[in-house]
Amino acid sequence: MEKQSYTYDEAYEATLKYFDGDELAARVWVNKYALKDSFGHIFEKTPTDMHWRIANELARIEKKYPNGLSAQELFDLMDHFRYIVPQGSPMTGIGNEYQVASLSNCFVIGIEGASDSYGAIMKIDEEQVQLMKRRGGVGHDMSDIRPKGSPVKNSALTSTGLVPFMERYSNSTREVAQDGRRGALMLSVSIKHPDSESFIDAKMTEGKVTGANVSVKLDDEFMEAAIEGKPYVQQYPIDSPMPVYSKEIDAQALWKKIVHNAWKSAEPGVLFWDTIIRESVPDCYADLGYKTISTNPCGEIPLCPYDSCRLLAMNLYFYVQKPFTKDAYFDFDLFKKHVILAQRIMDDIIDLEEEKIDKILAKIEADPESDEVKYTEHHLWEKIKKKTIEGRRTGVGITAEGDMIAAMGLRYGTEEATDFAENVHKTVALSAYRSSVEMAKERGAFTVYDTKREKNNPFIIRLKNADHELYEDMVKYGRRNIACLTIAPTGTTSLMTQTTSGIEPVFMPVYKRRRKVNPNDEEVHVDFVDETGDAFEEYIVYHQKFLKWMDVNGYDKTKRYTQEEIDELVAQSPYYKATANDVDWMEKVKMQGRIQKWVDHSISVTINLPANVDEDLVNRLYIEAWKCGCKGCTVYRDGSRAGVLVAASKEEKKMIPECKQPEVVEVRPKSLEADVIRFQNNKEKWVAFVGLLDGRPYEIFTGLQDDDEGILLPKSVTKGRIVKNIDDDGYKHYDFQFENKRGYKTTIEGLSEKFNKEYWNYAKLISGVLRWRMPIDRVIKLVDSLQLDSESINTWKNGVERALKKYVMDGTKAEGMTCPNCGHESLIYQEGCLICKNCGASRCG
Repeated sequence: MEKQSYTYDEAYEATLKYFDGDELAARVWVNKYALKDSFGHIFEKTPTDMHWRIANELARIEKKYPNGLSAQELFDLMDHFRYIVPQGSPMTGIGNEYQVASLSNCFVIGIEGASDSYGAIMKIDEEQVQLMKRRGGVGHDMSDIRPKGSPVKNSALTSTGLVPFMERYSNSTREVAQDGRRGALMLSVSIKHPDSESFIDAKMTEGKVTGANVSVKLDDEFMEAAIEGKPYVQQYPIDSPMPVYSKEIDAQALWKKIVHNAWKSAEPGVLFWDTIIRESVPDCYADLGYKTISTNPCGEIPLCPYDSCRLLAMNLYFYVQKPFTKDAYFDFDLFKKHVILAQRIMDDIIDLEEEKIDKILAKIEADPESDEVKYTEHHLWEKIKKKTIEGRRTGVGITAEGDMIAAMGLRYGTEEATDFAENVHKTVALSAYRSSVEMAKERGAFTVYDTKREKNNPFIIRLKNADHELYEDMVKYGRRNIACLTIAPTGTTSLMTQTTSGIEPVFMPVYKRRRKVNPNDEEVHVDFVDETGDAFEEYIVYHQKFLKWMDVNGYDKTKRYTQEEIDELVAQSPYYKATANDVDWMEKVKMQGRIQKWVDHSISVTINLPANVDEDLVNRLYIEAWKCGCKGCTVYRDGSRAGVLVAASKEEKKMIPECKQPEVVEVRPKSLEADVIRFQNNKEKWVAFVGLLDGRPYEIFTGLQDDDEGILLPKSVTKGRIVKNIDDDGYKHYDFQFENKRGYKTTIEGLSEKFNKEYWNYAKLISGVLRWRMPIDRVIKLVDSLQLDSESINTWKNGVERALKKYVMDGTKAEGMTCPNCGHESLIYQEGCLICKNCGASRCG
């Protein structure tokens, strides 16, 4: 039977109603999570359909085991994102027969044994790409590559060191992630490696290693040496008792460099490696292949080679009863019950992942390439399957912690709030591990479980002291999962759960629009001004939990507010002094350390700092993070990712040429160089021809790529010329010329006649703005503001935006735009994508 499909508008309108008019949440769900095939057909109308899809698949797995949950029970846990929220890959992939992809959010890869050879380096490169094309984020460690200047037995004679290979892996990520596909990479190195300083500096050069996050693995010996001003020995190989190379360094000087770079560019992140290994339950089985070597791109999952993790979040806000009132309380009984079920669901997802991997392997086997070509990919998934089934690692986490704290009437960053949060996370740990032990009774323990191996592990000892009965049952029955917990960034999921990734309420600006007609031109321009010509802004509340607080306390939640009214409103709420810039950052680090004690993996958290903080604060935050037991830490200072030239010294600034406004060229040259940009909107193929003057967009022609109308453009054509011609009767037309592979010129005549007339008229307006040298980011904002009626013309508008974004200078701030993930006005353009400096979220296309 053919599956019912929906148009984009049908799904969007139904989902908009589902989310009570929240346009952003509706668009995110339809675009990212609704079940669809590769032709753009949408098969789910609202998230209700998605949750039934997931519930039915989980129920199918539950039937394999005793006391299985029904589809209705599972649906009720997920409905409207209230309690249990499968994240990312599980939400997209469970029950999805249209994509051959893994359910894992993240992977770590690595070569067993010696891996310092071009063969090993290139194998890692291929494995990274093979995983990313299946939607997975990837992490790997570079500590095994020999330092720069080391002798090698090939024609190069000496090694180039780490940095060129950082660029290789970064470029591979950018390549596989093009056109909006996912690609996230974490590169790590031990501080003991002699090239670690070069690794730390690599991203300080603008435009270098832009496709990777980088973190440095710091051991306790280095931290002690850095704090006490003692020397530290680097060596290669880093773990060898008889290294072939070693050198003594000033640990404090290198530490200052780490701090400076983090302050200046938000990287590198730091991983406190001895803490990670000491606390790691899987590392009790290191000799059996579970030695942790790196982390996933967000840092919350330290992993051994070829292990992976799927993620799920508990929505903490919905366990607060009578929120924002003096009678608010947290329903711990319901919470414990649901965490037990969440861990059970995560174990079911392991079984579903095994099925997905089998389908991936079957596809690879059926591919037409030779076995030699397919060997690396096939063997990669065999290794991942072994680790998946053998260890059954899971990642139960949380979301909406800030909203929970506010709903309880507590203030984020206070001792009282930290005590409460620690108790919640302790409950998560004990309940999840209780569930894993109960499943071991019913389903069997993970293959290599051994109580004796784990008896001295600090995390296991902590569980034992908190719940001796749980520990005794674990000794008797074992445990289903080698590790269970994490705290990952919830990304776009937080939009649909109506939470924020931070604590503060989000206010969205609303602009009054007035149409102005240029008296010298027939084109209509839209300006964001009031009747006096001044910029005019009002604000609407976006954050749903803040609306709830307003409702409980009798405030008008339908009103539009000025900035002054917002300030007064927030000052009376539980969010007061709890925004990113208000929180006591040291207390936030201490809170992370206390929570970390109850998380067997790690915690992904970024400390957001205002632009005016000094390096000493970053230094103190990093040291406190190490001392209080954090496994890692990252800081982000507002504006620090906007480019290395932002913080240039006076001497450097003198060398920077003055930025001049591009000269307006009113008379169009007869011929312009042009780029050809192809993209797909829904299931339609589109093409844009962008005429360039001095490398900058001067005009644009775009629309459907319609072969019947004569746009027979080979896929290999990416550049050409747009030539303006005038017929004998005085009629102007624009032709596109390109050279084919044999060097012969080919002309497509009459570009203006090839596309829909309505598109052409709007393109004339936009081309006029481009010719008068309006900044590209402002042009994009103008296009986005156009109020258009039909779905097709809005699709065209989106295409124009996508075509122009590639010409925006990296680091340009997207003025007036807010991040759909965290709500901050902190978006910048980077390689045609919008990147949030606050939370790291990215959006391409």
